Amino acid sequence: MKYYSLREHLTFTNPEKRRREAPPFLWVCKNKALCHDLWQSIANAIFCKNPVNPWLSLLQQHRIIAIIRADNIGTAREMALAAAAGGIKLIEIAWNTDRAESLIPKLQQELPDCKIGTGTILDVDSAERAIACGCSFLFTPHTNPELIAKGVEHNIPVIAGALTPTEIITAWQSGAAAVKVFPIKVMGGIDYLKCLQPVLRDIPLIPTGGITIQNADQFLAAGAIAVGISSHLFSTEAIADDDWTAITLRSQTLIQKVQPFQNQ
Repeated sequence: MKYYSLREHLTFTNPEKRRREAPPFLWVCKNKALCHDLWQSIANAIFCKNPVNPWLSLLQQHRIIAIIRADNIGTAREMALAAAAGGIKLIEIAWNTDRAESLIPKLQQELPDCKIGTGTILDVDSAERAIACGCSFLFTPHTNPELIAKGVEHNIPVIAGALTPTEIITAWQSGAAAVKVFPIKVMGGIDYLKCLQPVLRDIPLIPTGGITIQNADQFLAAGAIAVGISSHLFSTEAIADDDWTAITLRSQTLIQKVQPFQNQ
């Protein structure tokens, strides 16, 4: 019978976690497959506040979340289609958008190459409804451990909102898949993120509130895993004129700006 330590297990199944220290004890496994099955969830629980690792991979691959909020379901749909046509793959439909609960599954069908989630989730009831309608991820403007737990229960990433170091760490330790630093503009924008990075570098941060096409790449260079962008992508003029081509072109420009950071 071969013994495998948790450290050994992490080495042959999770090389990206080698830098983390495993407990100095051994566990009995008859084979590597059994050891893998037994310890995968334990390793995630110990070393990952969020076990939904594919979500972090998506963030690293795409880097941009388009945030859509509209008073009319038709307008929101056109905004999403325009952003997707420009190459944006992660789209958030704010929960207080007109008939968001109906729009989200419709967009999932129309845009199969995109991940459609929601944001402005304020309570557990809204989270349950959002999960039921097929959201791929949930953003919140605040940190609610009960709400985060609901996402973990259903294997849906919850990106909790926070602003100060205490709030960010609380969100992460509560099980958030990543932390939305919101509104980062009022705290100094890129300079604030640079101040956070030395001590919070192991927490995936998504700055939101003040992100523009011009500065998105600077936030990524400062250490953000991704950025959320709304009004600077969906200009009021383009929406008022139903100029969806303009939004598609702006989306393409944004994707070109962040391309050096994608898949890193």
